[in-house]
Amino acid sequence: MKKLAVTKFIFFVLTLIGISSCKKNDNINPISLEVPDVYKKIYGAESITNDGTWIYIKTKCLPDHKSVYYIPGDSLYEPFSGITFGGIQFRRNPNTIIGYSSIFKIPLKPALNNLHAATPLGPIGIALNGVPFFNQYAGPTGQPLKNEAEIESFDKYYGHPTEIGMYHYHVEPIFLTTMKSTKYGLMGFLLDGFPVYGPMEENGTIVNNSNLDAFHGHIHATADFPNGIYHYHFTSEAPYLNGSGFYGTPGTISY
Repeated sequence: MKKLAVTKFIFFVLTLIGISSCKKNDNINPISLEVPDVYKKIYGAESITNDGTWIYIKTKCLPDHKSVYYIPGDSLYEPFSGITFGGIQFRRNPNTIIGYSSIFKIPLKPALNNLHAATPLGPIGIALNGVPFFNQYAGPTGQPLKNEAEIESFDKYYGHPTEIGMYHYHVEPIFLTTMKSTKYGLMGFLLDGFPVYGPMEENGTIVNNSNLDAFHGHIHATADFPNGIYHYHFTSEAPYLNGSGFYGTPGTISY
């Protein structure tokens, strides 16, 4: 039991660290310019501002869909005992959803950074509904998700909360790909400012890992970026969203 308690404590600490280069109440530049339309698609944001260099997205990190991880009695609570991601039988983890008022600071004009910083445990990006994206690793051991029981705890929309209650997606957020957008639509942005798309191309082609580079993305035009841009894709196989680190320079998250 002592070993389990220590492991949980380590995961708690790593999650807080991974919650990303966080600075308490990171100052927002008072200059507020018009926000490009593509960022306005983040409908789960409480506010979105632009200082000409950075986009600031304020969110409570709460899913707008039902989940077994909301507290019974909450309007969004829904029991679930079916099959989850990869055809695995669902097994609930002991955590419940808690909101975290957060500000995601991402580059307005993302650019390649050849250093390709590794993604941390904790948030690595933000979905359209304001829910954080996490990487392909399970804390606190840093083992791939497919080697952990963690996938068993994904709810019907393929998300779950951490031990500190932060709900997040590691894999395709199917509430977005099936209810709010499409399989080929915009899903959100990683901290480096590059967009994330679903598991299909606009022509209906399913995206496989073999279609993507080491960072789990590629460059071409999309409906949101007709002049072309590097972008990530969700796929059904590990690493699901991000491979060997950020393509660009990541911003920060503050609380």
